[in-house]
Amino acid sequence: MTRHYLEQILETLNRYGKTDNGMMRLAYSKPERDAVACFAELCEREGMQVRYDACGNLIARKEGRNPELPAVAFGSHLDTVSNGGRYDGAAGVAAAISVIHSFNLQGVQTDCPLEIICFACEESSRFGVSTIGSKAMSGELKKEGLERLKDNKGITLPEALDASGYTFASIEDSLRDGKELRAFFELHIEQGPYLENEKKQIGVVYAIAAPVRLAVTVRGRTAHSGATPIHMRKDALLGAAEIALELEAMAKRELLNGMVATVGVLSVNPGAINVVPGLVEMQVDIRCSTEQVKRQSMEEVRKLFERVGRERGLSIEWELLSDESPTLLHGDAIASIRSACESLGFSYAVMPSGAGHDAMNMTRLCPTGLLFIPSREGLSHHPDEYTSIDSLAEGAMVLGKVIRQWAQAKGPGTTE
Repeated sequence: MTRHYLEQILETLNRYGKTDNGMMRLAYSKPERDAVACFAELCEREGMQVRYDACGNLIARKEGRNPELPAVAFGSHLDTVSNGGRYDGAAGVAAAISVIHSFNLQGVQTDCPLEIICFACEESSRFGVSTIGSKAMSGELKKEGLERLKDNKGITLPEALDASGYTFASIEDSLRDGKELRAFFELHIEQGPYLENEKKQIGVVYAIAAPVRLAVTVRGRTAHSGATPIHMRKDALLGAAEIALELEAMAKRELLNGMVATVGVLSVNPGAINVVPGLVEMQVDIRCSTEQVKRQSMEEVRKLFERVGRERGLSIEWELLSDESPTLLHGDAIASIRSACESLGFSYAVMPSGAGHDAMNMTRLCPTGLLFIPSREGLSHHPDEYTSIDSLAEGAMVLGKVIRQWAQAKGPGTTE
């Protein structure tokens, strides 16, 4: 039943934003909001009460035997990157509702209330800042500068919120008291190759590497490509290329500390074949598994910008888009996921996450756990992203067992 139900849920949700080249459910877009509304209806069919907070996070609640107890929450997100896959985020949301569906079929009751949370704007693809919904819920959201964020069509974050029925000035009202939640758990596809390569069914995440994101502007001097000697050029693109290669070398030096660095956006101006580029705009994503390595790396990055600018006669300016700290997950949450895997006979690996997730913000509110299921060939943020339904069903089984444990579940035939 779980496998078939999961297939149905994924098929239903992925009707929204489906294109010939992957999924397009950008944060606060109509396809994304329609998908969230559809999910709300699915939750209501399972007897849950649904509401939206001031940031657009969907919260679906199933009361427990004692409504006064803090809730056990679990969930993920439904927004995607541009031309993304069908499983990133959606797998966790589908697994969450399948747990409720299974509990309902089995007549499982819990002492604690249960909540599914479908977070808004987990991906950074539209506005350059990730996990906005969970940051707002956990008190980690810093509004300064957010009002200036724009997507590639020039739409600002406040305008996108307004079009979705929310108000930028009110998003901090999404903040929750940690006393409301006993725990939070998130199931997610791994988005990397480790579990598949190691032939493990479940990843038990102990830490989440946090991104530092920079907007970098490299200014040189536009010149004629045929008439300007190489030694007299101030080529902004070559400066940007040197920065990108040095970032790669830096990450290789810190390989054992889990550092990665990516230049994911590069805009070259004026963009003509016979013109030396005078302006390049870059967006840089740097991730580290420890705070110490992150601080050391950022100091190296600052020195790199100064050196390249000085040696090439360029002006290099940069703006910090986000700066988050690596997150250690709760020991009891980790132990309960491991215990569930062992009792179900599933192989697992204890591992870090190189990708950020809403779970890292929820640790500020309550004990938090994160479990991974394999991604074929480690592929994610791509139309060919794939995780088997069997893997998703296994993950949902682990999730359900963990939720029952934390919510002090009572099933048919049990006694108080």
